[in-house]
Amino acid sequence: MSPLVVKAAGGIGCAVLCLPLLAALTVASVLGGITAGSGTAATPSRQALNDIPPRMLALYQRAALTCPGLPWTVLAAIGKVETNHARHPTMVSTAGAVGPMQFMPSTFQAYAHPVPPGGRRPPTPWDPVDAVHAASRMLCANGARHDKDLQAAVFAYNHSHTYVSAVLTTAHRYTALAPTPTAATAAVSFARAQLGTHYVWGGNGPADGGFDCSGLTQAAYKAAGIHLPRVAQAQYNADPQLPKGTPLAPGDLLFFGPNPRHITHVKLYTGNSEAIDAPHPGAAVRQRPAHTNTPNFQGATHPAARAGGSPR
Repeated sequence: MSPLVVKAAGGIGCAVLCLPLLAALTVASVLGGITAGSGTAATPSRQALNDIPPRMLALYQRAALTCPGLPWTVLAAIGKVETNHARHPTMVSTAGAVGPMQFMPSTFQAYAHPVPPGGRRPPTPWDPVDAVHAASRMLCANGARHDKDLQAAVFAYNHSHTYVSAVLTTAHRYTALAPTPTAATAAVSFARAQLGTHYVWGGNGPADGGFDCSGLTQAAYKAAGIHLPRVAQAQYNADPQLPKGTPLAPGDLLFFGPNPRHITHVKLYTGNSEAIDAPHPGAAVRQRPAHTNTPNFQGATHPAARAGGSPR
């Protein structure tokens, strides 16, 4: 865990010039992989999905959107280096930095407002929502906006060249270096970014305060450029059913209900026998086991096939 004793204003101008040559070359090599065409929409790599708790992954992705040009993978890498994504037992450093993103309390106050949706009132560096959004603002203020100088931004977070190298290397590992995202991966990425969003019956997104199950799947595929009907039964009827026993692929829709003519719920399959859904009133969008071995599972469809690039 980093003490972050230098989270104060000033001194960021030498972030690039003062790097030893070997470190500079290492950082330059990973910067290209982080920023070249990735941006805030970078697809999580297998390592990211295995290492980052789903709620933290969604939080990093949402917070990065507040700073145009800031890859969410950099926020996630800072969370990894500082407290292993809030898994550190105390989250208190010897220098007095606290919380999942290891802020000195005075530094946190400079970046704590406005309070993000789901944050505490008053904001606190101990709260993951508050802390990750404050980290995004701090990086943005020091060079991350529009990818002006990502290296300097991380150096401002902690004045250590070793730290900069560790963060950017981790961010690179969290970025899936795929050529072009498919409709299925775009839909899954959208759904993951909604984890923690409130369930709202009939909800189509933030304007309604949240999603219901079919509102989420419709919005996920809209983000991928594919139109789905609004309700779960119509979505079930819209595409051919996958033959029984067909291995599921990320992006497949999973349908549940007492029978095929009475579909009551839909989930988006994400791989590894898990799916994302907006479950019921009083809950939030979540990622859980897919439960395709239950009696009310009525089958799956593959809407991504409509894009022409994801045949089954």
